Amino acid sequence: MTINLRPADQCRYDLVSLGEVMLRLDPGEGRIHTTRQFQAWEGGGEYNVARGLRRCFGLTTGIVTALADNPIGRLVEDLMLTGGVDTQWVQWFDYDGVGRTVRNGLNFTERGFGVRGAVGAADRGNTAASQLKPGDIDWDDLFGKQGVRWFHTGGIYAALSETTPDVVLEAVQSAHRHGTVVSYDLNYRPSLWQAIGGHAKCQDVNRKIAQHVDVMIGNEEDFTACLGFEVDGVDENLSKLDVTNFKKMIERATAEFPNFKATATTLRGVKTASINDWSAIVWHAGQFHQSRQYEDLEILDRVGGGDSFASGLIYGFLTTGDAAEAVQYGAAHGALAMTTPGDTSMASLKEVEKLKSGGSARVVR
Repeated sequence: MTINLRPADQCRYDLVSLGEVMLRLDPGEGRIHTTRQFQAWEGGGEYNVARGLRRCFGLTTGIVTALADNPIGRLVEDLMLTGGVDTQWVQWFDYDGVGRTVRNGLNFTERGFGVRGAVGAADRGNTAASQLKPGDIDWDDLFGKQGVRWFHTGGIYAALSETTPDVVLEAVQSAHRHGTVVSYDLNYRPSLWQAIGGHAKCQDVNRKIAQHVDVMIGNEEDFTACLGFEVDGVDENLSKLDVTNFKKMIERATAEFPNFKATATTLRGVKTASINDWSAIVWHAGQFHQSRQYEDLEILDRVGGGDSFASGLIYGFLTTGDAAEAVQYGAAHGALAMTTPGDTSMASLKEVEKLKSGGSARVVR
């Protein structure tokens, strides 16, 4: 099956994402528990895809999320506006002055270096986005009257509360009624699931959502933890991956979920926090296509690399319809995103196309 896209002239948006947007507090080269200052960014697994498609690739995107209406929420809004993502669909919750009933999510993340891995400490309980429930968003207006070519969401948002899986299901079903392509990044986070049913709940939720997904994205851990498909050939440090066995796993997944029109994954070999091997594979129309391999890729900040891969992949499908080109765009964009701080991409389309075509890192003057 191929990916059929709605005509651009019939849609207000190229892509809309559903997910939580958090305030990331970044200690830079320091550590969370010893720093005395933080750089503020916005970020969120699903949002990062919309932002990358807007800022790097120049497409028209929007975000469906919720924020508590206080200065922190307005700071996150200001950062999203800087990123160019349409905030019309942000739901604002009244703030009680304390945070007993609703709050905004904070994400403290240090980058890691060498033998010291990256560390994240999220503070996101009882957030506005986690309290969205079915009926809060007029999806038929968004997908029908406004028009959206591609809808993206993922397993991070689905894990936030008892109600968010139902919000995801309501959204993807409406998207399909109106001919919108749906992508989903499994993005398995054990810490998010442990308080709401653990691994069993994770698989139950994700397998229900998977039935309504056109393009499924995830790494080897995601497919195993969220959908129950095992992969062989991975060592304990995830530094080696047997691509042949991984392909077999994808083939089993697509056989069980015949609605998948494409399936994609990044392939990361972790040598140190600062040096990774990096590439990606996409399955589409019965064929696998692998990107060029970036060996010994130097990492400044790995957070958001997978999201930037997803946005590049989606850009490739939207503009070329060619899976082989799409995976190259995704891998190049993900690689560049990890050379800059913050969750979101600071790359340009020109830089992505240069790297995708084998360009070097020589100085540009």
